[in-house]
Amino acid sequence: MTIATSTEPRITWPIIFFMAAIHIGALFAFLPSNFSWTAVGLAVFLHWLTGGLGITLGWHRLVTHRSFQTPKWLEYLLVFFGSLSLEGGPIEWVGLHRHHHVHSDQELDHHNSSKGFWWSHMSWMLHEVPAKQEVARYTKDIANDPVYQFLEKYFLPIQIVFAAILYLIGGWSFVVWGIFLRLVVVYHCTWFVNSATHKFGYRTYESGDRSTNCWWVALLTYGEGWHNNHHAFQYSARHGLKWWEIDMTWMTIRFLQSLGLATKVKLVEAE
Repeated sequence: MTIATSTEPRITWPIIFFMAAIHIGALFAFLPSNFSWTAVGLAVFLHWLTGGLGITLGWHRLVTHRSFQTPKWLEYLLVFFGSLSLEGGPIEWVGLHRHHHVHSDQELDHHNSSKGFWWSHMSWMLHEVPAKQEVARYTKDIANDPVYQFLEKYFLPIQIVFAAILYLIGGWSFVVWGIFLRLVVVYHCTWFVNSATHKFGYRTYESGDRSTNCWWVALLTYGEGWHNNHHAFQYSARHGLKWWEIDMTWMTIRFLQSLGLATKVKLVEAE
């Protein structure tokens, strides 16, 4: 007897409840009692620190693609900043992203944009992700590093301690702006790279998938919106290849290079 099985991944309710809680918590930032320009400034700064330096510069261009090298202490610092984005642990994030590049917009791609904007934006993570079983295969260079292992295991407790510190410094306004609202904005900015830059914008290169260059995503993500360029040349530290394609993360890498903190920078020049 054959038992029929569904090909649709099962819903992961804990993730749904977690995401709902974070988004509901962000709404409290707009209560008059929680608003202050200092809290807004904190959220903007932490967006750059965790989403810009942490995810974009650290987890993505430095660790996932090894498009440049830094001293180990700086790599660990950037990876720690990325952990404060609460997008999971660095090992799983890097493994899933490397898996995505191998199978971009194909059936095995966990956020395959062919399944629609909503799926590629966030619905995929609300279901079981079979690609997680492949993480070990794609992360042999970092899997045994004790710092990565620590951040992989304790990224949630670290966020709770961070929230407690913000509360002690500035009360609930710092928590709702610096944790909840900041996380929601960082989340959706990151997710736009999976969704919007596979739907909106222009294509300069034939990359074998649906990736596009989208200027407004590039502004929100410190240069990650030049996604078609990235998929065409995934190991390039520079994503904005034309003079008008502003890439703030590339500017940061150049700054680090001028200080001697970024070496072996991989580049591809625009044609």
